[in-house]
This record gives sequence, structure tokens and C-alpha cells, in this order.
Amino acid sequence: MPARELAEPYPHVTTDAPAVDAIRLLAEQNLPALLVLDTDGTPYAAVPGSQLVRQLVPEYVMEDPLLAAVIDERHAEEMTEALAGKTVAQWLPARTFKPPYVSPEAGTMQIAAAMARTHVPLVAVVERDGDRGRLLGVVSAAGLMRHLLAVGGQA
Repeated sequence: MPARELAEPYPHVTTDAPAVDAIRLLAEQNLPALLVLDTDGTPYAAVPGSQLVRQLVPEYVMEDPLLAAVIDERHAEEMTEALAGKTVAQWLPARTFKPPYVSPEAGTMQIAAAMARTHVPLVAVVERDGDRGRLLGVVSAAGLMRHLLAVGGQA
């Protein structure tokens, strides 16, 4: 089955969106990872939610976990205030995962191989038009497994 038919809608942000909007999207949509597109529509990053939470934790707390026990909600408010005025690109962790993407005609094995090779549970399906890309959707690990089970007669 081609990627075009397996692709499901997946919320995303662009690199120039406010960082606070990215957090809101992740929280309100209950997403496992944030999908970020660059301004030309090409996948830029797929960041697990846990790595985004890490961006909110001060380095001194990361170095001494005992400090986390004494930090209260007042400090949590300060962490989110630090996001004011930052774009998604400015806020993302330095070590982000470049999400794999495939053409709408890519087959199931191409999708599975891209997912396995990159260790990213989302493969974007992108239609190219010159230098621009258009996200058609995403094939998730769960969606790929559902399809494979159905094809194998196990669903």
C-alpha cells in the first residue's frame, strides 16, 4: 500500500512558530512527539515529549536531582516564562531527530526501513513541488503495525 493511503493527519508546528504554541499543541493533542516543519514544508525535527520537558528543567536541577524535591510551582512558572519570545527553532534541543520522510508513492517496506533506520516512530509523507514540500500526513509506528497485521490476516 502506498504511503499516501497509510498517511494520517498529524498536528505540527513550523520552526518560526512561538515555542509556547508548540507546548500547547503537544499538551492539548496528547502527542508522543512534536513534529516540526521548516518554512518550506520539509520535516525539520521530531522531538519526543520527554526531550521537550527536559528543555524546561534548569541545568542545575539536571546535575543534582535532589534539588527537584525543593523546587515548587512558583519555579515552574519561571521555567515557562523563559519561553516568552522564543521560536520553536530557538527552543528545540540541540540534539533533535531529523524525521524521515517519504514520497506519497513509497511502499510499506520503505516506510518501515526509514522508521527502523532512524529510530523515529513517525515517518512524514511529503509531496514535493520544486523546493516546497506539502505534508500529506504521517505514518506512525502504531499505524504501520495495524496495517501489517491487517495484511497478514491477524487483525
